[in-house]
Amino acid sequence: MNRRISLIGAPTDIGAGARGSSMGPEALRVADIGPVLESHGLEVLDRGNLTGPPNPWKPPEGGYRHLEAVAEWNRKVHDAVFAELADGRMPVLLGGDHCLGIGSISAVARHCRDTNKKLRVLWLDAHADFNTSALTPSGNIHGMPVACLCGIGPQELVEIGGKVPAISPKWIRQIGIRSVDAGEKRFVHEAGLEVFDMRYIDEMGMRHTMELALATIDANTHLHVSFDVDFLDADIAPGVGTTVKGGPTYREAQLCMEMIADTGALASLDVMELNPALDVRNRTAEIAVDLIESLFGKSTLMRR
Repeated sequence: MNRRISLIGAPTDIGAGARGSSMGPEALRVADIGPVLESHGLEVLDRGNLTGPPNPWKPPEGGYRHLEAVAEWNRKVHDAVFAELADGRMPVLLGGDHCLGIGSISAVARHCRDTNKKLRVLWLDAHADFNTSALTPSGNIHGMPVACLCGIGPQELVEIGGKVPAISPKWIRQIGIRSVDAGEKRFVHEAGLEVFDMRYIDEMGMRHTMELALATIDANTHLHVSFDVDFLDADIAPGVGTTVKGGPTYREAQLCMEMIADTGALASLDVMELNPALDVRNRTAEIAVDLIESLFGKSTLMRR
């Protein structure tokens, strides 16, 4: 695993339906994400925050809210993430809402094309984020990034990264899903996304789920984790705009992160949708940092 880490703040809620995730990067810094990672012998460079257009908080136009501003933010994220990868560093994107996954993952996919790496994306989320403007009346683009990355969406977003589609649905494993619209559900099945929803985790357990999600990863795999904090059960992580009951417990989430760490293949990370305006004394940010620490090698006493 690359031990040179770059933190990139993307303070915007431009694609979301609730304000507040723009404060997410600072909440993660207050929860000591930098020093925590440094305590594991990692070289951490905080690049500060990207800047982009403010949130105009307007209704959708043509099926999308704030499309031009969302595209501008994602282009900036793409360029920042790609620059870190090209410099041999591991980008950790501090969100911000999950629409920014378009810029981040399209940059990772571009880097993998340039370096002949195999890409695997783990999408840890309560939502499939595979909506289109025809399926969602809200027009909130944070519900559309996976579809956009798979080439389904407006030209301004699907072309970021220089290749359409940026990724194949076969490269994604979605974990923790429990809130999917009816039309979106049909769309997910048609696209062939591999989804380990909460019923699957309940029936088979997190260990078996992660064994399947991580299967076929090898030394030539670039593993990208896109961690939406609403992946976690709302009882332990209230600080998100779209809480959904019945998510993974703290221990299940820890096992998920530790098994990802065990692969040694983690090469880039998004931490998305943390909303301090809805949190309780920064508790959700602290849990997120705790889990990120496990992604980078923290484990229980019995592990060597």
